[in-house]
Amino acid sequence: MSDPMRPPVSPHSPRPTSPRPGSSRPRAALRTAVVWEVLRDALDRRVKATGREALDVLDTGGGSGNFAVPLAGLGHRVTVVDPSPNALFALERRAAEAGVADRVRGVQGDAHGLFDVVERGGYDAVLCHGVLEYVDDPAEGLRNAVAALRAGGVLSLLAAGLGGAVLARALAGHFKEARQALGDPDGRWGEGDPMPRRFTAEQLTALVESVGVTVGAVHGVRVFADLVPGVLVDTEPGTLDALLALEAAAAELPAFHSVATQLHVLGETPAAAGA
Repeated sequence: MSDPMRPPVSPHSPRPTSPRPGSSRPRAALRTAVVWEVLRDALDRRVKATGREALDVLDTGGGSGNFAVPLAGLGHRVTVVDPSPNALFALERRAAEAGVADRVRGVQGDAHGLFDVVERGGYDAVLCHGVLEYVDDPAEGLRNAVAALRAGGVLSLLAAGLGGAVLARALAGHFKEARQALGDPDGRWGEGDPMPRRFTAEQLTALVESVGVTVGAVHGVRVFADLVPGVLVDTEPGTLDALLALEAAAAELPAFHSVATQLHVLGETPAAAGA
């Protein structure tokens, strides 16, 4: 998940020099740069709205803390729910190495049993990244994620995009698999497809709106990054920065949502009455 496009930091941000996802691994920045900047900006706005510098953030399926640890570096309190004990062990180690262990809590669980391990309505922001592809019932999983939010809370939803997979299979010469993905209800290209489910931007926004969340923005993620040869990015000076800038420029354009590897939806729950 380093990013040359990082905007000026809000004066309310608790830790302006915090690390960003993937900052130690430049290639990883291509996977998360767009999401990180959108999320950080949304949290800055939430900080201003609440008057609290430290927010309570829930990261469902947060794994080893690719987002959780940098968010804790900003001063926020982050709870990570993940079914993998190995991922949670890695999270604990990463948080300790980053000096934010006191602001990161990992608990074992999943989206369907979310309230067995966390409280309802207890969070200013919920990250639901890479979750809906794997749960048995995406609508239920999303309803639970939203139910964990306070009034006016921020939802960050990231899921696999159908168009990106179709394009990738076609460019690899697997035309039958590309056609299969187009017609499959779950967007899968065959039995060997490791991804259980993919979405279009329209499907994701409809899901979000169906659970009472207002869609603020939709972004295409990894529009070009997965198509560019790694050797080019790793060896040509300035290529990574230029590709990051291109990804950021294309992310908000609806024309590119249909070919993005992932889709990011940013939403907000209704504010409390009289707020």
